[in-house]
Amino acid sequence: MTSVVSTDLEPAVWPRTATRSDAGVLQLGGVDVRALAAEFGTPAYVLDEDDFRGRCREWRDAFDGADVYYAGKAFLCTAVARWVAEEGLSLDVCTGGELAVALNAGFPTERLLFHGNNKSVPEIARAVEVGVGRFVVDSFDDLVRVADVAERGGVVQRVYVRVTPGVEAHTHEYVQTGQEDQKFGFSLASGAAAEAVRRILALPSLELVGLHCHIGSHIFDVHGFKLAAHRMVGLLGAIRDEHGVVLPELDLGGGQGIAYTAADDPMDVFEYADGLRRIVVRECEAIGIAVPRLAVEPGRAISGPTTVTVYEVGTVKELPGLRTYVSVDGGMSDNIRTALYDARYTAVLASRASAAEPANVTLCGKHCESGDIVVHDVPLPGDLAVGDLVAVPASGAYHRSMASNYNHVARPPVVAVKAGSARVIVRRETEDDLLRLDME
Repeated sequence: MTSVVSTDLEPAVWPRTATRSDAGVLQLGGVDVRALAAEFGTPAYVLDEDDFRGRCREWRDAFDGADVYYAGKAFLCTAVARWVAEEGLSLDVCTGGELAVALNAGFPTERLLFHGNNKSVPEIARAVEVGVGRFVVDSFDDLVRVADVAERGGVVQRVYVRVTPGVEAHTHEYVQTGQEDQKFGFSLASGAAAEAVRRILALPSLELVGLHCHIGSHIFDVHGFKLAAHRMVGLLGAIRDEHGVVLPELDLGGGQGIAYTAADDPMDVFEYADGLRRIVVRECEAIGIAVPRLAVEPGRAISGPTTVTVYEVGTVKELPGLRTYVSVDGGMSDNIRTALYDARYTAVLASRASAAEPANVTLCGKHCESGDIVVHDVPLPGDLAVGDLVAVPASGAYHRSMASNYNHVARPPVVAVKAGSARVIVRRETEDDLLRLDME
């Protein structure tokens, strides 16, 4: 079967191998979505392995000489952790569960960064025991816990101080993390960050190797990152002046946006890397300190564009004079972002060609919530019918990670496609899985 590039597959939105066959059928990684649906069922997350690995390499190359930590919270499973390791990236985890996945994958523990605003003592103890490379210290209580566990283990643990730089990213309020009023980090403006530095430098079980900040997620311009870099380098200078210590590392977090629709214009990773380096070098030269080793934490920017969710249409309900609701066999249990953030997506008819005029419809889920919307007002062919497959791109970040069993719906599988073949890397849940935790 031959394939063609289709004009309805916006390159920035879809995986790089996405094409349509000469019959109009969507192909991902060289695999027909009808074959995927027949073998693995729907809904299903279809992840393009070559695209994922390629994006890892782009970040590695763009930030040559820096540390690139893939943010596992975007999407993590054993296979993905292995890909990240094989492509030369490091890994950011923020819970004991994410650490367990990394260990199961055999990820080099010295390349792990442990985040979290409320790490438990057992989580810290396991991370220290296995030799996690760095902790990001998030509060004074967190600082004490990490120091105590490290001391009991006879370890000098390397740490970053997470700083709240007072930078408000232009994104949804739920994913802004750089402004003063939020739960993460030590405030720069209040002096809490400087005090955290003082306490860590006085503790023999901790080695302060750098500073960390993160201003938010799904950001499309570099201005916030530049301001954050300016303020973080300023703090590095203040630490040198007060303590005579020049910290060797600076982690500026992640947050780069991706294209969910054709209207989105994400930053080029090489331009972003060059701009970030330039501002850090300039700021360091201005205050006369050595340029630290940079670190960044892309998650969504790597995994987001690589995955497509494939659904089957179950009902088509036209409300004359209002709208048409097209119900699919998934919804908010496999993508909570639309309900949570009012996120915007696109979708296409994936299982056949159609010459019908498009009509704006609301693609909705099967759950007992009026807010269970998959895609708002998306143009789909007017002959869309029960049994058709529709595909929603840019599903690789926070979809499976935030999936739930609402209404006791089993979570979909993750199917990796590559060079015309497909395999399950996270299996579909079953009714037995749903009932396994019930005690009576």
